[in-house]
Amino acid sequence: MNAIPPGRAQLRSRRVNLDTGRENVVVISRRSTALRPDLFRGFSRVELRSGSKTQLATVLLTDDDGLVGPDQLGMAEPAFRRFGQPAGTYIAVTPAPSPPSLDAVRAKIQGKTLEAPEIGAIVDDLVHYRYSDMEIAAFLVSSANFMTSGELIALTEAMARAGTQLRWNTKTVVDKHCIGGIPGNRTSMIVVPIVAAHGLTIPKTSSRAITSPAGTADTMEVLARVDLSVEAMKEVVASCNGCLAWGGHVNLSPADDILIGVERPLALDTHEQMVASIMSKKLAAGSTHLLIDLPVGPNAKLTTASQAMRLRKLFQFVGDRFGLVVEVVTTDGRQPIGRGIGPALEAQDVMAVLANEPQAPRDLREKSLRLAAHLLEHDPDLRGGTGYARASELLESGAALRQMVKIIEAQGPAPSASKIGTLTIDVCAERDGVVAAIDCLRLNRLARTAGAPLDKGAGIKLYKKIGDRVEQGEPLYRIHAFEPSAFDLAVGMAQLDSAYRIEPQAGAAP
Repeated sequence: MNAIPPGRAQLRSRRVNLDTGRENVVVISRRSTALRPDLFRGFSRVELRSGSKTQLATVLLTDDDGLVGPDQLGMAEPAFRRFGQPAGTYIAVTPAPSPPSLDAVRAKIQGKTLEAPEIGAIVDDLVHYRYSDMEIAAFLVSSANFMTSGELIALTEAMARAGTQLRWNTKTVVDKHCIGGIPGNRTSMIVVPIVAAHGLTIPKTSSRAITSPAGTADTMEVLARVDLSVEAMKEVVASCNGCLAWGGHVNLSPADDILIGVERPLALDTHEQMVASIMSKKLAAGSTHLLIDLPVGPNAKLTTASQAMRLRKLFQFVGDRFGLVVEVVTTDGRQPIGRGIGPALEAQDVMAVLANEPQAPRDLREKSLRLAAHLLEHDPDLRGGTGYARASELLESGAALRQMVKIIEAQGPAPSASKIGTLTIDVCAERDGVVAAIDCLRLNRLARTAGAPLDKGAGIKLYKKIGDRVEQGEPLYRIHAFEPSAFDLAVGMAQLDSAYRIEPQAGAAP
């Protein structure tokens, strides 16, 4: 048994079935034999210590001896997992002050410009789970109010250095990233096999959905395993020139995942924080050439060309500072890309494009080819201006499909089969006319309400896009779900607002 320093209580750990998200939480009995509740007045945290292992946690008190006994320390799932010691371990517990870096957060709230060491200390405390969600929110809100270019560079660098840093044995490592917000925009799963089939290295790490009905990692997981270790990821890239893996599993810029988890519920999405988030992950991934896709549309994250221009300049500024070649393209964000919204439905679209099926969505195919062309132009052996022709050749010849099959086999089988949701209903046009607008944000929410991405086969199958003619009663899209409760909620939501605006045809009688 480890010696307990003077003044520290000693309690036996007990695993408590509580999911507290990012926060480390422990539970102590109000009748604790080793700690008095009044010790925690003025303190929101305790320090846990066992040998060389230390951890900060938020403490809760309970009167339920069935949950935690007087001689026990209940550890919620995240705290138990991170502490890494078996149940029954004797742990020293003492009140703990707040992390010193919170002084910098308070200074930022008051309008001070932070120095690089202060930002580095904040990021270090973030990745070691020393901040509560409330303290993370305070940092995000203070930074959202104003962030200098120096603070942006310091935050990007600190976040990139905080986790795994990948390096590759090649001079050119290409990557692409879309800032998101557009349903069905699964271009990465087509771009990667095209670029990899050409011979360029493209180790694509992607995120899971947070507020959308599918992230690239969720959709790829319909086809293959995505939770690759660093070693497994390197093996796949060595044999296939590319991969489509979940970035969270290889611990790239772990502070970013923590910040995003608090940022999204607060609807904070400032340009500076977005750039630091994306660029830190690309720097950690070892990219040398990066293509950024900025969709612009009335319901997209960027609604105007001027917003896109400002964001483009921020990406290029940070790229220049770190020696990362950044190219930024603006794309049409007025409507969904492809026909599927939700992991399994989107995977169907991807494979249809790669297989050159006649009914494959043309918009997804065309956008993917154009993005792949930009990346292929970074090959010094490819004649300038021929990127699109080369991308088309690789797709039409079947080389891209063969490369995708090779990547899928190298990454391993999907964890489970993903069938399309069997509870369905068609949402139909209420009048004759032409589709004038589609609300991407509402369709995203509708697909999530139906169960995506938790139920990979849930979501929406689109039949009509902007400019299409429709007749009253003609299907606009089909909702797919598994759970009756989710299905009923989605149907009710669609009945209130289908997300489609239909206007009379020019020249038609009113």
